[in-house]
Amino acid sequence: MPASKMVMASLIHRRPLTCAASITRLVSHPPDLIKWVRHEGGFVHQAVKISQDGRNGFGLIVSEAIPKGSELIVLPDHIPLKFGPLDLEGADGPPSVLVHLAQKVPDELWAMKLGLKLLQERAKVGSFWWPYISNLPEAYSIPIFFPGEDIKNLQYAPLLHQVNKRCRFLLDFEKEVEHTLKNLKPSDHPYGGQHVDASSLGWAMSAVSSRAFRLYGNKLPDGIHSDVPMMLPLIDMCNHSFNPNAQVLQEHDPGNAKMLIKVVAEKPIEQADSLLINYGCLNNDIFLLDYGFVIPSNPYDCIELKYDGALLDAASMAAGVSSPNFSSPARWQQKILSQLNLDGDAPILKVTIGGQELIEGRLLAALRVLLANDMEIVQKHDLDALKSLSVIAPLGIANEVDAFRTVIALCVIALGHFPTKIMDDESLLKPDVSASTELAIQFRIQKKSVIIDVMRDLTRRVKSLLSKDMSTTQG
Repeated sequence: MPASKMVMASLIHRRPLTCAASITRLVSHPPDLIKWVRHEGGFVHQAVKISQDGRNGFGLIVSEAIPKGSELIVLPDHIPLKFGPLDLEGADGPPSVLVHLAQKVPDELWAMKLGLKLLQERAKVGSFWWPYISNLPEAYSIPIFFPGEDIKNLQYAPLLHQVNKRCRFLLDFEKEVEHTLKNLKPSDHPYGGQHVDASSLGWAMSAVSSRAFRLYGNKLPDGIHSDVPMMLPLIDMCNHSFNPNAQVLQEHDPGNAKMLIKVVAEKPIEQADSLLINYGCLNNDIFLLDYGFVIPSNPYDCIELKYDGALLDAASMAAGVSSPNFSSPARWQQKILSQLNLDGDAPILKVTIGGQELIEGRLLAALRVLLANDMEIVQKHDLDALKSLSVIAPLGIANEVDAFRTVIALCVIALGHFPTKIMDDESLLKPDVSASTELAIQFRIQKKSVIIDVMRDLTRRVKSLLSKDMSTTQG
């Protein structure tokens, strides 16, 4: 059974810490989160309200116009839920239990570290954070909880790899947690004696990855503030936009050395508008993996490729480039590839197309260099110039045209790896389709759109270069 299906299978075991999809929030009538924040010394502007937006869950709106610069939410230092270097010592039960488990989590899955603390507070009777935790979703629409068929429907190997990697980690970590907690006395058990399975661990990791902020936490003994993830009650109900109307700030409390975390209006906000912050300039892989949504026409979305000499030779020949030598570079070319981390002892072979760069600088420089025959001309330019798309044809128009045509051919190959076309995908988006199926289809549509947009852009650039070359020749 694939790892992803095994995680899904664990959902049928209804335990108090298990993720189920039967209700929207952990409890049907949770405490009023705004009242709780105010009661604990926080500030919430009278116009800020919680609103449910159909399939998109809960968010924050304003009931009256808000001028730019207005404080909307202020959280004192004790309200955020965090699990930083010094917070470990304040955990209930023997700190070594949570520390031991956190040390077993790879740094790239940092959300699981804080997720361990979140689960502890969820299991604890009378937890300070229960009014917040009870308002969290019962389930998350991220790929580790997709049915197996919808994981396949993503059709994009790099994301499938990440989903399966996370699922395998959760299944393995379930065993590690079980082994660690097995012989603990009830008074020492961080989860009140409750069983913690892969599903509950997945819920906690998803809750953190979709809601946590990486902000400055406690001041360490050397005077440096540690950068730790923390969950910000109420603030984490702000939705995402690349054109936000609010921002999250940290300030020192004038009365002490502790931090205040604020949401401030970045521009005038109209009545009934949602509060929007920027989660980051991220591609759709991260938005779907961590947040459970896909952004159409995401300007930061890109396609991941592996730098491979034989593949580039095939793409160049398909593009009509004569005698490409990507798989057998000259020694001087190989030296430059090493400087680009595309050759040598520990090369980084993952490259991207799309996004803000259109062609990742390392890939563009490699193409320009390996399609050039004159070492002296190449050595007149530094690596920054060779990596830059804004430096037009540094090695000549013919070289630039060959480089762009090679990338266009790579795009054709990448599109061929998808078993369906965009028109096929769009025909599947019917009103009765499940949320996970819709997300999977939207994701692959956006990936294909990125490839097509890159092809169009580079085709336009090739035509422009050829017209310049022709006018120069005729002149």
